[in-house]
Amino acid sequence: MRIAINTRLLIKDKIDGIGKFTFEILKRIVNNNPEVEFHFIFDRPFSSDFIFNKNIIPHILPPATRHPVLWYFWVEFQLPRLLKKIQADVFFSPDGFIPQNCISPSIAVIHDINFEHFPNDLNWTHSVFYRYYFKKYANRANKIITVSNFSKNDIKKQYGIDDKKIDVVYNGVSEYFHSASNQTQLQIKEKYTNGKDFFLFIGSLHKRKNIKNLLLSFDQYKKNNGQSKLLIIGENKWLDKSTKKIHQKMNYTNDVFFLGRLKNSELVDILGSAKALCFISLFEGFGLPIIEAMKCNVPVITSNTSCMPEIADNAAIIINPHSTEEISNAMMQIEKNPMTRKSLIKNGENRIKDFDWSKSANLIWKIIKSIN
Repeated sequence: MRIAINTRLLIKDKIDGIGKFTFEILKRIVNNNPEVEFHFIFDRPFSSDFIFNKNIIPHILPPATRHPVLWYFWVEFQLPRLLKKIQADVFFSPDGFIPQNCISPSIAVIHDINFEHFPNDLNWTHSVFYRYYFKKYANRANKIITVSNFSKNDIKKQYGIDDKKIDVVYNGVSEYFHSASNQTQLQIKEKYTNGKDFFLFIGSLHKRKNIKNLLLSFDQYKKNNGQSKLLIIGENKWLDKSTKKIHQKMNYTNDVFFLGRLKNSELVDILGSAKALCFISLFEGFGLPIIEAMKCNVPVITSNTSCMPEIADNAAIIINPHSTEEISNAMMQIEKNPMTRKSLIKNGENRIKDFDWSKSANLIWKIIKSIN
């Protein structure tokens, strides 16, 4: 059996949500099936970290896809030529890109379609590309995998896709996430917050991540005599001007720290030391930080929108992300009520059992075999 896989988002030290999904799933599928020939298709020189076994044949297919015009050329011209050469039994695309003239049976992983709901939050060319082509990709694929029931229903409704064509496979939690020791917590607090407790956000700093309301809510929490700081982890380049202005005008701006992108080891220690994760996004297809916090025994404050109540279940304080009062009150509740925090951590320990990368990889492998 010969499987061709779009691995263009496996970029060393730059792996975000979809890249993490790709890495964790492929590592397991490849190692579990040594008799199968896997063709990994990169768009630039790749790290040996991504060649998990001897049964991988890597390809570098230029150009590097840094712009929608290059996305189109890579997907619709370069990729079909290579797939024809490989003669793959299945083409698997973890980022959802499927050539319209793909000669192999294909599986698209569409994590969410946030661009259909928040088109203005993206660069104009990116937004136009996604809204035009993802409907085509969804209809062209033989199978679609998505990461929550919310996303399944959203894709089905927006694109008119048959329910039987879409399978839900939850994300898992990477093995390097763990609770932090008391000593680690003290060291992290001393390093970043002068020994103070802190709330934490992790993610890309796009508009839909709602950093604006997080800052306003934190300011309100501090005015009510809140004692903790706020750390924000994510690439600053995505931060919009209006959010930057809000940060500058905060009464407690000196209690907010933007840390940028961090290495996994540092990120895990910070997450494990947090008072709570504040993941109050406006829209998500899954929300990986929610379950990563649970794995680290950290309570979660998250939104009542899109998939987040589904993923968090009873292991989070669920708030309206448009209400700074609700967000601020949730922070204060975490700070003032140890029993609430203890209950959320306990519920998180139970909820996290539903999210396992090995289980997810096995389900996806069954789907791959089913269309061959």
